[in-house]
Amino acid sequence: MLDRADIRLQAVAGATPPVARLVLGRPVEEVAAIIPRIFNLCPMAQTLAIKAAAGWAITPTDKQALRAEICREHALRLAVILPSRLGAPRLVLPQDAAEQRWALFGQDRFPVDGFDGFLESGVGIAPLLLALRSRFAPFEASIPALPLPDDETAFQPLALENTVAARHLDHPLMRAIEAEYGRGPLWRVVAKALDYDAFSHGSEPEIATPEKGRAIVPAARGRYALAMQVQGGVVTAFQRVTPTDHLMADQGVMAQALASLPRVKHDEAPLLVDILDPCSPVTIKEADHA
Repeated sequence: MLDRADIRLQAVAGATPPVARLVLGRPVEEVAAIIPRIFNLCPMAQTLAIKAAAGWAITPTDKQALRAEICREHALRLAVILPSRLGAPRLVLPQDAAEQRWALFGQDRFPVDGFDGFLESGVGIAPLLLALRSRFAPFEASIPALPLPDDETAFQPLALENTVAARHLDHPLMRAIEAEYGRGPLWRVVAKALDYDAFSHGSEPEIATPEKGRAIVPAARGRYALAMQVQGGVVTAFQRVTPTDHLMADQGVMAQALASLPRVKHDEAPLLVDILDPCSPVTIKEADHA
């Protein structure tokens, strides 16, 4: 079947709960408690988006909790989930943040200088990155540059580069990897490592409120956008647009990355999904070209 030229891979997202119907008419405080329970990934990012949209104060403690949440998500994927998928050694992660960085990187910062030497070192996530480089040829599962979300498009489910990589596009290592391998698996996983490094060292989460009732909050998968109208302390309108909405959009990152996989590597699609990391279940299907 894989030798047919008209076969393509299609990612189908699972159904999501009817969020607006579940929260309309409820007090804001209740909505702030409900939403992270309905969508149990990135609960702090969701809570802070509601707080920011409601005009509540975001405290330093809130921001530290958000940093910790993002780091936990990245560490789990870098140390356990992706190594398991690639046959690389899984890492034991200490609870202490500094010790955890050493477990991942073999030093306190991600080794940007001497990156090629790090790949061959066998230290921390080096075997994972080396396995990725070997598994995907240059520009496989890679996509062309997509627009970045802004204060308007963040609230629309368009094909955007709303990913962790978007926070590090101008990093010299990201540019070097993009030039040699494209915006593919290695580029995206290195972005997670850079993101972990930055937030683990106290990088300030940029929480935007472009207008009253709207908030955009950094999360482990990109930027989470939430719009909410409140009257008399009760939610009267509610919209959330997640990084996965942009990831799964028509001609978005997921669709283009899958289209970039050669037919002989269609069996790598589940690994690619784990790298792209949608926040809801995705089914990969083979479909005939129209």
